[in-house]
Amino acid sequence: MARAGARAIGVDVAEAALRRARSRHPGVEFRLVPLDGPLPFDDGSFELAWASEVIEHVADTGLWLSEVRRVLVPGGRLLVTTPSHGRLRVALGGVERFSEPLGDHLHLYTKRSLGSLLGEFGFGEVRVRAVEGPPLLKRMLVARAVG
Repeated sequence: MARAGARAIGVDVAEAALRRARSRHPGVEFRLVPLDGPLPFDDGSFELAWASEVIEHVADTGLWLSEVRRVLVPGGRLLVTTPSHGRLRVALGGVERFSEPLGDHLHLYTKRSLGSLLGEFGFGEVRVRAVEGPPLLKRMLVARAVG
């Protein structure tokens, strides 16, 4: 995004991840954010928020989605990717495969549950697609919504 001329700011809760990102993308700004707190940005700071493989790790999803909405401009876009946990995938692999007791995945999403969640938090024009893999066994969900 930065190479295309956008002002991009990356955030993470882990300093080690930020160090890796800074070394790979030296021209991009990266910030450490609190694990379960407000995002350090003013209301309406961004036209786009992209959360790739994040939402399944967030303990307080309601707080996090509220913060994302707060920092988006009216009509701003949210893009989310997360592993897909459709019924067939879970039935074949067992829930333990996707949500180990000591693992870091706190939430499992289906196409329907992710779409409903985004709608419940006031996002409009919600579209969720399952991608990567054979029909009924897609591995990833890609969602877009308008704040």
